[in-house]
Amino acid sequence: MDLMTLTAVQLSSKIKAGEIKVMDAVDAALAVIKEREKEINAFITVDETGAMHRAREVQRLIDIGELSSPLVGVPIAVKDNICTKGLKTTCASKILYDFVPTYNAEAVANLEKAGMIIIGKTNMDEFAMGNTTETSYFGVTRNPRNVGHVPGGSSGGSCAAVAANEVPCALGSDTGGSIRQPSSFCGVTGMKPTYGTVSRYGLIAYASSLDQIGPVGKDVTDCAALLQVIASYDSKDSTSVRLKDYDFMSALKNNCAGMKIGIPCEYFGERLNPEVKEKIWVVVELLRENGAKVEEFDLGMLEYVIPAYYVIASAEASSNLQRFDGVKYGYRTKDDMGVHDMYKSSRSEGFGSEVKRRIMLGSFVLSSGYYDAYYLKALRTKALIKKAFDIAFAKYDLILSPVAATTAPKLGESLSDPLQMYLGDIYTVSVNLSGLPGITIPCGIDSAKLPVGIQMIGNCFSEKTLLQAAYTYECIRNVEGKGRT
Repeated sequence: MDLMTLTAVQLSSKIKAGEIKVMDAVDAALAVIKEREKEINAFITVDETGAMHRAREVQRLIDIGELSSPLVGVPIAVKDNICTKGLKTTCASKILYDFVPTYNAEAVANLEKAGMIIIGKTNMDEFAMGNTTETSYFGVTRNPRNVGHVPGGSSGGSCAAVAANEVPCALGSDTGGSIRQPSSFCGVTGMKPTYGTVSRYGLIAYASSLDQIGPVGKDVTDCAALLQVIASYDSKDSTSVRLKDYDFMSALKNNCAGMKIGIPCEYFGERLNPEVKEKIWVVVELLRENGAKVEEFDLGMLEYVIPAYYVIASAEASSNLQRFDGVKYGYRTKDDMGVHDMYKSSRSEGFGSEVKRRIMLGSFVLSSGYYDAYYLKALRTKALIKKAFDIAFAKYDLILSPVAATTAPKLGESLSDPLQMYLGDIYTVSVNLSGLPGITIPCGIDSAKLPVGIQMIGNCFSEKTLLQAAYTYECIRNVEGKGRT
């Protein structure tokens, strides 16, 4: 039996039933990683020794009946901007190439409480700035579906690791689509929870008001189970929200009868690839045939989401990245010079070109002469975008949309035109600007044999509605034989 082809929930069930040992699951994951990493480069760090030590301890706790979570014993990968005690956390940047945190992120602590095994840290766009996983200091990650194409980003390493069967599930972070878009490109399932559902403590910030940790899995059940593990109230995170119910797996019901689903007309214009559009409309018709009420509507504000997002995200990034100065930790220039020049040289040598571009843009929009004209205007636009969604959710239970205008581009295509790369986020960033939950589910392959995904967007804290709709579509798809990747 190839253990890494099982879903995370299936693998845990076999471990709890005593059919296999946790050490067998970790061995299987490490074997696939050794086989595929030269080609995929999904990992920055693989913790072979630590994972096997942890596996033996988890097996002992299972044997004495102290661990029984839905994902106990499952190997998992963690994006390299989420702090792991004693394990390098680099943000895929030269400036943090040797940083080893002294504490765990709250989400990582929750993984350990659930008896999961952290295999290693996954590659990403540097400081999560990019949508192709090509800006990493540690080299590009390739799409397991076709290694000549990007996996998407910035959580491309996490999504590629799941798609390549290196691990059954992974953690990513989503600032403007960084879980949902690479999940779509790699043909896996990924979810961005409502802002505040998962603690951001220990997540190295890109844009604090937009970042959110979320699950990547092989199917909706895995995402629900992993969200159930990592979601919690955390007093260490001032944006954390205490929910009444964290039982997300209870939402896995095959029933969409009576659900009201809205489709924004403007999301299906000329920029959307015809093959992507065709696959999405197959999903629409399947849901309609199974009792959902689907209609098109005008959401509005689409032309403003990219400018608002990049002004706000870059402004917050320029502030958050001030701390990386070569003094207390991380990279410091080797030249012998005064403090001021040391700051400049360390940052110039330590940051990549995309990070520098966004720091400069953020510093510009926050400068005294342009703060009102750009940053404050972007904040007002953000409020209007949220209002447009509020109006839509007064009528609909969820919204269906594309994840990206095309399937995964070829390696090197996007970096040659940064503006076009930014425009690639047009269907995903509004979810972050509004703090909403969103999930991406595979819905087919195009003529180039690359995966297509569909995005479901819910109102704040309506993860259960999203999971039920996504699970229902998954069940329909499996019965109909349509939309498989």
